[in-house]
Amino acid sequence: MISKPFSIGSKVIGPSYLDNDKWRFSVWAPFAHNMELIAGAKQDMSIPMQKEDFGYWSVETDHLMNGTLYYYRIDNELLRPDPASLSQPQGVHGPSEIINLQDFEWQDSKWIGLPLSEMVIYELHVGSFTNEGTFYGVIQKLDYLMELGINAIEIMPVGQFPGTRNWGYDVAYPFAVQNSYGSARGLQNLVDTCHNKGIAVILDVIYNHLGPEGNYLPDYGPYLTNKYATPWGEAINFDDAYSDEVRNYYIRNALMWFRDFHIDALRLDAVHAIKDCGALHFMEELSRNIASYNTTTQQNRLLIAESDLNDVRYINTYNRGGYGLDAQWNDDFHHSLHALITSEQNGYYKDYGKIHHLAKSLRHAFVYDGLYSQFRKQRYGNKVTDQSGEQFIIYAQNHDQIGNRKNGERLSHLANFEQLKLAAGITLVSPYIPLLFMGEEYMEANPFLYFVDHSNPDLIKKVRQGRKDEFKDFHGRGKVPDPQSNDVFNQSRLQWNISENPNAKLLQFYKFMISLRKSEHVLCYGDRSMMRVQEFTEQQILFLYRWYLKNIVITICNFSDRVQVYKVSSIPHNTFYKILDSASTDWNGPGSDSPEQIYANNSIIIQPNSIVLYKNKT
Repeated sequence: MISKPFSIGSKVIGPSYLDNDKWRFSVWAPFAHNMELIAGAKQDMSIPMQKEDFGYWSVETDHLMNGTLYYYRIDNELLRPDPASLSQPQGVHGPSEIINLQDFEWQDSKWIGLPLSEMVIYELHVGSFTNEGTFYGVIQKLDYLMELGINAIEIMPVGQFPGTRNWGYDVAYPFAVQNSYGSARGLQNLVDTCHNKGIAVILDVIYNHLGPEGNYLPDYGPYLTNKYATPWGEAINFDDAYSDEVRNYYIRNALMWFRDFHIDALRLDAVHAIKDCGALHFMEELSRNIASYNTTTQQNRLLIAESDLNDVRYINTYNRGGYGLDAQWNDDFHHSLHALITSEQNGYYKDYGKIHHLAKSLRHAFVYDGLYSQFRKQRYGNKVTDQSGEQFIIYAQNHDQIGNRKNGERLSHLANFEQLKLAAGITLVSPYIPLLFMGEEYMEANPFLYFVDHSNPDLIKKVRQGRKDEFKDFHGRGKVPDPQSNDVFNQSRLQWNISENPNAKLLQFYKFMISLRKSEHVLCYGDRSMMRVQEFTEQQILFLYRWYLKNIVITICNFSDRVQVYKVSSIPHNTFYKILDSASTDWNGPGSDSPEQIYANNSIIIQPNSIVLYKNKT
């Protein structure tokens, strides 16, 4: 019986620079009888590889250098790029390129990271965020983001995908940084610059599927399994025969982002689509490896899940039967807020739309915590008990909720100016971690549509048809935009039309609210037990009372289209001073009628679709 000489996550794969111009290459191909490293522009150099235990092949050589192009040749026949390629300069079908990630001269030694509780996150897509569509283009906008108050950016996936335009979820090479964005050096420069400006970097990664084009991993071994099906085809093999090496592949990927790119956190896409019935779920295996890495390096790299299961198991500690992740996205807050503001009831929005849905989301994070869902036709979710608010990421908009609409409408296309301020306000005063989607802060006029850049005609046809079918409940009438069209991509680029009124005023409102969240510690304190929420169905009023030590902030929201009179009760007999009324003419509102000071049992006049904040003096 052979015992494994390494633990999961410890087997190095791909190209590794040793010293004295020597490189080591390792690849997993358990069924191969012969493996060669084929290098050179003319593929005229063949270096035999040696087989190791558990299906790995490796070789060390001093005949290659940075920039050399190479393939692996499997059984004297198949010429394939490296599954752990660090660079694909000619795209997903071309050769891999040798690069040394360790020779980047980092200047971020003073960066100590940022606690989740302090984060104000800004999600962006590199290709459409600027006209350049590159990491360099993002760098040029960092000062703008700092002025806005952003201290963490979340980058949609950058693993090598087909063509030059894609959301990034069609990744074919999880270790290689998209060449059209600026490749590995461009990403390292962006992260280094961010850290020197006090901005954390979160990277979206995909461990639940592989893109359909340029995916040659099945030629090497059983990376996929037909035990399960996902919306994208066969599932990643996390619990079938040979799954140890597949788990190693993805754990090494996560470690690479932290070690070689200094990424602060990974956002794990659609973890509900990770199928694993083994005794130790892959999510826990990954979490334990990152915890070990953090202990060894004395860093605090984070893992954030995206899940539609409303399952606290992902963020529970190991001793509570959880997977030990740091936080997760919370769609229930978005759905509750969106349906309440827009009155949409199609698709999953049919489960939301009442003031009590939003109130429950503020209290307990999940609305559906074991309740029956009309949309899902089943009970759904489990209860959030003592989990901290900082373990949940919330948003009024994000790439999915915009881009998975037929026409990619932003909230600004569906709601009026007062409602946009209200949505921003309640998101930023909640006990959870706020996330903004690029452009929402100034009412970006362009939509954010779904786009791809495939080369296979049959695949393009399938994507077009799939786009029509998958979200038909949201389509209504009209033609579905062609995801393969370059025009669709160009329509999704930010215009940066900030100077147009009321855009500039909305931007100022966001700046004020973010600044307020940072300056009033009670607003970024995630203890949900130090909070009281009341909803008033008939008036469509939501009352949020938050405190920390002697500091109190009161938030009153009017989600109706009518002026409301609200009597403030159940508050201390102190004087509370107004710090914001979104209806004020200062914010291009209709005018504020709320008093400058309030006391217990005072009545307040609140304008339609507005948010008012008061605080005590300590």
